[in-house]
Amino acid sequence: MHERQLEVLILGASGVFGSRLAELASREAGIGLTLAARNRDRLERIADALAPRPRCVALDRDRLTALDLAGYDLVIDAAGPFQASHSRVIESALAAGVDYLDLADGRAFVRDFPRFDEVAKGAGVALTTGASSIPALSHAVIDECTAGWQHIDHLRIGIYPGNRAPRGLSVVEAILSYVGKPVRVMRDGRWQDMSGWGMTHREDIPGLGKRWASVCDTPEQDLLVDRYAPREGAEFFAGLELSILHLGLALLSLPVRWGWVASLRPIARPMLAVAKWFIPFGSDRGAMTVCARGTDAVGDVVTRRWVLGADANRGPYVPVLAAVAMIRRYRDGMRPPPGARACSGMLKLADFAHDFARLGMTHEVFDDAGRAIGFDSQERSRQSCAA
Repeated sequence: MHERQLEVLILGASGVFGSRLAELASREAGIGLTLAARNRDRLERIADALAPRPRCVALDRDRLTALDLAGYDLVIDAAGPFQASHSRVIESALAAGVDYLDLADGRAFVRDFPRFDEVAKGAGVALTTGASSIPALSHAVIDECTAGWQHIDHLRIGIYPGNRAPRGLSVVEAILSYVGKPVRVMRDGRWQDMSGWGMTHREDIPGLGKRWASVCDTPEQDLLVDRYAPREGAEFFAGLELSILHLGLALLSLPVRWGWVASLRPIARPMLAVAKWFIPFGSDRGAMTVCARGTDAVGDVVTRRWVLGADANRGPYVPVLAAVAMIRRYRDGMRPPPGARACSGMLKLADFAHDFARLGMTHEVFDDAGRAIGFDSQERSRQSCAA
């Protein structure tokens, strides 16, 4: 029984991810939920489908003030895109004395986030960025898979949505912001510049089959190196299910590579419209993969590959699961200390288990030979080494 409700405000609650965060958060006991977005009519329709029905308020994150946040314990920015985001929501949260959480995937945004650390500590406010698939979930998986290892050589993260998964403008804008531009990647033991949506290849994903993959510009490359110090590399890939869309985007990257155009982001709306034409094709099956190679506790070179499978268009829930887990931690009195930090190492894989189960998602660990070994096998191995 919770003594008082945790008052939570979700910005961007009418979007692809914000609406799913609202849905899952509304099922949590002890939460007083308020949904915010610019489009009040769409917001009301989303709220009508939830029980208990959350409150709704029309808010523009670009014009937010401290007064708008009065009375809340936690504000969650699920709006995006964060690639060109400013700090207005953060500054308003600091002024209001309200804790802040976001789903940011913008590399510069997350990299520069620690600049708020000193003022956040002075204000007694906890600011957390990247409470999403990366780094919150990916690092929870790596921590579980590599526990007890002597060192890590290589890390590789991949996200592969099904073609029928809902897509929003902010997601398309985020991708187009780096396509064809130099992306800094740790490969062969050193930082190298690769072309965004380049390094295109095929990935064979257990339970899903072959998918195209290309390099993305995300905070993950930096955060993986900072937290795990891999000796060889840290890479992040994503893939579109349909060849015509994935390879078509690779082709469109060429004018940016050649310097003919500065960015593809201005054509985000027509690109989204084209992508929607192809929704009936492909499948509703997506996956997320985390692969780690290194030396385990007894000195053997091993590879562990974790695969999360999400069918029936459940994939768009994955980016919000960390935020749901953080809401539960706040509600249960486990608020982060004041300061500004990425959501890395703040959650364990067990914190996601309940939501994986209720959404019908599967996740499994595979060894070097591609055999499913499960986390029980991992734990027995660690106990054997400790003995």
